[in-house]
Amino acid sequence: MASPSEDEAAELRDSITRARVILWDFDGPICRLFAGHSAERVATELVEWLAGRGLHGLLNERERKSLDPHVVLRAVDRRRPGSDLVAELEERLTNEELRATATAMPTAYADPLIRTWTAMGLRLAIATNNSPRVVRRYLTSRDLVSCFTPHIYGRTHDLHQLKPDPHCLNRALNAMGAAPSTALMIGDTPSDFLAAQQAGVPFLGYARNARKEKLLREAGATSIVGSLEPVLRALRQQALNQQQGELRGGRGGHGGE
Repeated sequence: MASPSEDEAAELRDSITRARVILWDFDGPICRLFAGHSAERVATELVEWLAGRGLHGLLNERERKSLDPHVVLRAVDRRRPGSDLVAELEERLTNEELRATATAMPTAYADPLIRTWTAMGLRLAIATNNSPRVVRRYLTSRDLVSCFTPHIYGRTHDLHQLKPDPHCLNRALNAMGAAPSTALMIGDTPSDFLAAQQAGVPFLGYARNARKEKLLREAGATSIVGSLEPVLRALRQQALNQQQGELRGGRGGHGGE
């Protein structure tokens, strides 16, 4: 997508300046989890696993062809809520996600953005539909886990609480004692936007391609970037302005002595 306009850049700066807490979705804004381990193949294998147990009828045709493992998992949960079948399917998906961390591709500028926000004293949390075990493994491999610990909120066995339900965002806000208006959610899907909207949290969309941008805009998101680079640039400018303000304040203080 094109570079932000002047108005969009100003809106971006304002949202960054106001934020005291940053809630990150994981797969997309921080990394492409399935960059080297096909999510489509994982979804197909879950469908085949169900079929091998005579449970092909638990999914309708759209769900069987969705090529999204989360669609398969949630469909089974709707029809067999709280069952051992759902628990086993969720564990199979978690194991595939754990394997995927070995070939996950870091999102450009995500690592320095995380480190810069942390250095500036902001608190960061993960609010994701992926397993928290997966998030911890990936962040540990990038030496980033300390930027988020203990605030990593991911998929539990209560699958009805996955985004677009705001449950994981509310868990993060409550644990951090943060008002929704002081937070900023970074996500790349309509479910991220809808969860942030329900939680009352300002939203910044990350769209790495035109399809992602179209889906976010159709959901109602208005603040969207195609790269995290302008976010990092705006944040570094904010940090510089703060440092200059502190220096001016320090000189003013000495002059009055």
